[in-house]
Amino acid sequence: MFDFPLFPERASTVAERVDNLYFLLVAVSAFFSILIFLLIFVFALRYRRRQPDEIPRPIHGSLRLELFWSIGPGLIALSMFFWGTVIYFRNADVPPGAMEIYVVGKQWMWKLQHPEGQREINELHVPVGRPVRLTMTSEDVIHSFYVPAFRVKMDVLPGRYTSLWFQPTKPGKYHLFCAEYCGTQHSGMGGWVYVMEEIDYENWLSGAPTGETMSQAGARLFQRMGCQTCHRADAPGRGPVLEGVYGTRVRFENGESVMADEAYLRESILRPNARVVAGYRTQMPTFQGQIAEEGLLQLIAYIKSLRPTERIDTKP
Repeated sequence: MFDFPLFPERASTVAERVDNLYFLLVAVSAFFSILIFLLIFVFALRYRRRQPDEIPRPIHGSLRLELFWSIGPGLIALSMFFWGTVIYFRNADVPPGAMEIYVVGKQWMWKLQHPEGQREINELHVPVGRPVRLTMTSEDVIHSFYVPAFRVKMDVLPGRYTSLWFQPTKPGKYHLFCAEYCGTQHSGMGGWVYVMEEIDYENWLSGAPTGETMSQAGARLFQRMGCQTCHRADAPGRGPVLEGVYGTRVRFENGESVMADEAYLRESILRPNARVVAGYRTQMPTFQGQIAEEGLLQLIAYIKSLRPTERIDTKP
C-alpha cells in the first residue's frame, strides 16, 4: 500500500493544469465543509437552551454578513468557472501539425489506425513531444476514451465523430480505459498507450506490417464504390469536386454554409440529401449500411489528402 500512487503519473502538457484546478476544487470543498460543520458544532453549544423556560433573544440579522456570505462564495465560484473555461478552450484548440490517429470503439476493444496504415488493437504507439489528435467513433454503443496519465477523456459515440488531442511529455507505458459502461465486458475494454522517443517511434513505424496507407485504402474504396463517376476533378461532374474541399466552407442550396470537416464528409456519404451543395441536384445515393466505420475513415482520409487542381468549372 505504501507504493500505491494517490494520483496517476503526469505525462502530458495538460496534466499539470488539470491537476491544479482539481486541487483548488478539493481545497475549497474541504475548507467550506470543515467551516460549516465547525460552525454547526460551535453554534449548537453556544446557543443551546440552558433552562427549560428559557426564551431566546430575537435576532434581527446583519446586512453586511448577508452580503459577505453571498458575494464571497459567488466570486469563488466564478473564479473556478473562469479557470475551468480557460483550460477547456486550451484543450479544444488542437495545435497545427498534430499527428492524426483514427479510433473505432466496439464491444469490447479499441481499433486504432495510423495514417501510414498501421493498425493496432487496444494499443497505441506515439512519439514523445508531438501533439496527437484522435478522431473517434463507435460501431455500437457509447464508449469513452480515457488515459488518466494524460488527463484526457472523451466520449466515443455511434453515428458521429468526436475528437481529443494530447501531447505526451514522458516516454513510458500508460493505461487506456473505457470510462463509459458499455456492456458485460466493459471492465476488460482497456489497453496501453506507448510513448516512445522519436527515433524509436520511427523504427516501430517502419517495422510495423502495413499494406497501404489510409488514403490509399480510401482511394481504392472510392474507386470500388464508383464515386469517381460523379466527383471528377478533370471535368464538371454530377457531384461537387472533392479536391481541396476539406477545411473550406461549403455553401448549400438554402443559403447556409458549413465548414467541411470530418463530420460533414461523413454526413455527405451516409445522408447525401440532408444538405445539398449549391448548384447540384439531390441525386447521390446513400451508402448507409454499405461501408463500415473503418471504411468511412479511410474515405475521409483520402478526401483530406486531395489537393486542388486547375480546371474549368461551369457549375455556379
